[in-house]
Amino acid sequence: FLDVWKPEWDARLQVMSISRHDAITMASIVEKEARKAEERPLISAVYWNRVRKRMLLQADPTVQYALPQHVERVLYKDLEVDSKYNTYRYPGLPPGPIASPGEASIAAALAPADVPYLFFVARADGSHEFTETFAQHSKAIAGIKAARRAARAAERTR
Repeated sequence: FLDVWKPEWDARLQVMSISRHDAITMASIVEKEARKAEERPLISAVYWNRVRKRMLLQADPTVQYALPQHVERVLYKDLEVDSKYNTYRYPGLPPGPIASPGEASIAAALAPADVPYLFFVARADGSHEFTETFAQHSKAIAGIKAARRAARAAERTR
């Protein structure tokens, strides 16, 4: 860990008024959430924006970590798990990291994009659609679900 940690990141901790523990906890969530490298700073921004606004993080990877067995996809029933790692139930960062973050995720946690986004939803290709409002988020979800249905229908006709 200390071989990867950059001395200049200590200054970022001070600027952001967070602990190294908080930074690594955020980086671990970014690590598990990001499928596209270029989205790491955006994902970090969404979660830090939520922390600042005292919103629930609602990070699926934290729920996956809290469950007694691994699930590929978080279902509504999984959101009921009573764990401080369940960021759908408990505000703020979870008690600790949920994975070992790589250098890129640590960098993103310490240098989130300067964007107003509060929501994101995954597309089929692993990329995400980022939005500012819940109404935009709901519309994005509906659009992605419609695209998935259309892709399945196209597969059936082949």
